[in-house]
Amino acid sequence: MGEEPNMPSYSERVAPLLTLGDPSNTGTSWKDYPAMGLDERDIPELIRMATDEVLNNAYSDQKEVWAPLHAWRALGQLRAEAAIEPLMGLFNRVDDGIDDWLNGDLPISFGLIGPAAIPPVSAYMQNVSHGMWARALAGRCLRKIAEKHAASRDVCIKALTDQVERFAENSIELNGLLICELVDLGAVEAALAMERAF
Repeated sequence: MGEEPNMPSYSERVAPLLTLGDPSNTGTSWKDYPAMGLDERDIPELIRMATDEVLNNAYSDQKEVWAPLHAWRALGQLRAEAAIEPLMGLFNRVDDGIDDWLNGDLPISFGLIGPAAIPPVSAYMQNVSHGMWARALAGRCLRKIAEKHAASRDVCIKALTDQVERFAENSIELNGLLICELVDLGAVEAALAMERAF
């Protein structure tokens, strides 16, 4: 068994996230990270923490392994548009089966960040070089943005519908997962596209 890697250091403001540990120990609600003193000044460091390879790959019994999750939740609450592209870099971890929390958590963070995420997330979903689960995660992010920002509902539904229209180039699983997002949005306007996909 190899030696544990040295944990990266963070500022006095962000470092407390290293000690919060498993969020399931506090129920389903997210902590109020701005109330902990985090604000826009901390966004670059929170991005570094959310994407930190050492933390993301720490041993499961270490509190530090949960720090990236707390960081991406904080970035969502701070509406950190600068975090969109870096957080999308984590999507591939769902295809690698590395992080079960990504599927449930990142879409909520993207929903909080809002409409600025729609173009890059849509482009990611359309890119066939990405894995199926990662593309489905992008679709779930679009649904959460639509749910959180009513003015963006139509554009999110269009992005999802356009991808379902490409059903022949999608896997059956991806079509099914994207259709689920449309159904959850009550997207009756996508009914014909969904029918063709089936």
